[in-house]
Amino acid sequence: MLIFHLGPLATSLFSLLAILALVLSFVMLGSHWLKNHVYAFAAESWVIAAISASIGYYGHYPELYIIAVLSALFRGSLLPYLVLRLVKRLNINREFTPLLKPSSSMLLGAALVIFSYEVARKLGVSLHLTDNIAVLALTCMFSLKLIGFLMMILRSEAISHILGLLVIENGIFLGSQIIVPGMPALLELVIIFDLVTTVMAFGMLVRFLQSHAGTTSSRGLQKLVG
Repeated sequence: MLIFHLGPLATSLFSLLAILALVLSFVMLGSHWLKNHVYAFAAESWVIAAISASIGYYGHYPELYIIAVLSALFRGSLLPYLVLRLVKRLNINREFTPLLKPSSSMLLGAALVIFSYEVARKLGVSLHLTDNIAVLALTCMFSLKLIGFLMMILRSEAISHILGLLVIENGIFLGSQIIVPGMPALLELVIIFDLVTTVMAFGMLVRFLQSHAGTTSSRGLQKLVG
C-alpha cells in the first residue's frame, strides 16, 4: 500500500506518468514494425524511471534516485540498444504472421485494461486502499502484465516475445514503485542486471535459431517438433 500521503499535484503527476506508460504499451500492440516496439519500450522505461525519481522526491526515498538513473540507463537505453542491434543483424523489420490485426489487438488490449481495472478496484476494496493512485497503479501493473502476455501470444517473432517479457517486467516494476516504494534497492538492482543477462542470452539463442533453423518465428519452428 502507499506509505506516504500524496498531494493533488503529486497524484496528478503519478497518474499522468502511469497512464502514459500504459498508452505506450498500446503502441506495441498497434504496430507490426519491430523498431516501433523497441522505441515504445524505451520510452516506457524512461517514463517508469521518471516515476521512480518522482517517488524518491515526494516520498523521501533517496535510494530511488539511483534506481531511476539505472532504470533509464539499462531499461531505457542499453536493453533497447541490444534489441535493435539484434533486429539489424537478423534483418527482421516487422511481424509478418500475427494472429490478429493491429486494430483487433488494440481492442483486445482495451478489454484487458477494463478487466484489470475491475480486479484492481475489488482488490483495493479488500485491502482498504482508498487512494485512487493505488488503484490506478494496480490497474496499470495488471494491464502491462496482461498486454505483455498478449504480445507473446499474438506475435510469432522471437524478438516480439523478448519485448513482451520486458513489458511484463515493466508492469511489475511500475506497480511496485508506487505501491511498495520501500522495496530494498539491492533487489531492484538484481532485477535490472538479471534483465540484461536475460536479453543477452535470448539474443544468442535467437541468432542460433536463425543460423540453424533459418527462421526466428515460433510458427516456423513448429515443424521441428518430432
